[in-house]
Amino acid sequence: MSNTNKGSKRFIFRLTAPDAEEVCIGGDFNGWNPQKHHFKRKAGGFWEKAIMLKPGRYEYKFRVNGDWCIDPANNQVCDNIFGTRNNVILV
Repeated sequence: MSNTNKGSKRFIFRLTAPDAEEVCIGGDFNGWNPQKHHFKRKAGGFWEKAIMLKPGRYEYKFRVNGDWCIDPANNQVCDNIFGTRNNVILV
């Protein structure tokens, strides 16, 4: 049996959104399907989600109350095919 998480690292995504009802994340690590990774609300208006990621470069965006938005805490961005921007992380 193979271990699909072998070599993966735990990466924690965080967002401050005290008025949000739902926060998810979509990226090339989950096929841009935000329903795969729902955040948990933390005290103080923070939302958080830990995801196991293999080393590499990933693009992502948050989905807050159904609207896509970039991560204000990450200034690493790139243009996407929709004429907007995605955030970029290196794991």
